Amino acid sequence: MALIDIIADKKYGRELSPQQLEAFAQAAKDPGTPDYQLAALLMAIRLNGMTARETADLTLAMARTGDMLSPDVGGIPVDKHSTGGVGDTTTLILAPLVAACGGKVVKMSGRGLGHTGGTIDKLESIAGFQTELPEEDFLRIAREVGCCVVGQTGELAPADKRLYALRDVTSTVDSIPLIASSVMSKKLAGGAQGIVLDVKLGSGALMKTKEDCLVLARAMCDIGRRAGREMAALITSMDEPLGSHVGNALEVKEAIDTLAGRVQGPLLTVSLALGAQMLMAGGQAGTEEEAQALLMDALHSGRGLAKFKEMIEAQGGDGQVCDDTGCLPQAPLKTRVLASRSGFVHSMKTEQLGMAAQVLGAGRLRKEDQLDYAAGYILFKRIGDAVKEGEPLAVLHHSGKAPAGKAAAMLEDAIAITDVQPPKPTLIHALIARDGKETSWN
Repeated sequence: MALIDIIADKKYGRELSPQQLEAFAQAAKDPGTPDYQLAALLMAIRLNGMTARETADLTLAMARTGDMLSPDVGGIPVDKHSTGGVGDTTTLILAPLVAACGGKVVKMSGRGLGHTGGTIDKLESIAGFQTELPEEDFLRIAREVGCCVVGQTGELAPADKRLYALRDVTSTVDSIPLIASSVMSKKLAGGAQGIVLDVKLGSGALMKTKEDCLVLARAMCDIGRRAGREMAALITSMDEPLGSHVGNALEVKEAIDTLAGRVQGPLLTVSLALGAQMLMAGGQAGTEEEAQALLMDALHSGRGLAKFKEMIEAQGGDGQVCDDTGCLPQAPLKTRVLASRSGFVHSMKTEQLGMAAQVLGAGRLRKEDQLDYAAGYILFKRIGDAVKEGEPLAVLHHSGKAPAGKAAAMLEDAIAITDVQPPKPTLIHALIARDGKETSWN
């Protein structure tokens, strides 16, 4: 089946057959296929869209270009995926909490690139922690401990890996069918039977409107259900960082502090909401109320933190960090960012806040860039909070080699202070439940 004929069909807005989409996925896997042909088809899809059936067929075809795992973990394997944000450390909180409630979390995560942080980078700030494991060890830890978090392997959905790189340089990243098929091809290949999606909305998210978020969430849930998976999705706010700590070791510290019951707030709220959906998908709870009660018991009893320590040690890491967060990498320098005026925090440019952490060394511009695991900052204010002139807005953690002055200026510019106090932003905007029912909050 000639790729040029498939390009022509989509160029004219025709619906592609399962066989054509299978050929497209295999062509993407084949290194001999010219980039320009793949790029042409990506642009045709971006301009003319795809039906729900096409999107699902493309997803399955991409998943089948590599390994398809069937995890035997002693229960229903569940997973969570976030579309990316700043200060989003939910995986490190909900994975051990869900495991402490009897769930089986099989989590394949990515590295940070651009303004968003990566779960794998955060975990690698823990001394000795191994994110690359043989499949048998990954499944053994998930079975014995109840949760295991590793990096995505090159054997999973290799077609997606190539298409993702091409989308990044051909202005086709913002295609909902391509986003949905990219995310779900890896999730289906990873073998999770219950998948919970966290679709971010706001200034630090890929999707800037609630309707776009819902369209994407519906598309991904539809794909998963067509493949026989339990699906649920939350639309959550990224109009400000989810947690107060931004940076790899700093976010691990905040996750530990949260599991230890020392801090509360939006990060914990979203973690519990996502974790509840995972427990229901895994069969540990029948209702959201029951699931929330189980998670709160695991949190208050300390079993969640103990489970996180168990997972760290099972993956070769220093579990002592759960008892003493001072064992995590520490920045030699700290610089305060002060408010230039009094008033109220009105809004935040969250993407710029993520880039400020990158400037400090917490993120990378290129995949080969080396990270400073201790770098980042702690925010002291959230939207709606009162602030006085000269009061600290944040404290930067850095080595002295990074341009802290530039990062400080970015933070100050990103945090708008006005005379009028705004309402606190909505944290959870919508839920698409496992039965497909949608609930929306303004």
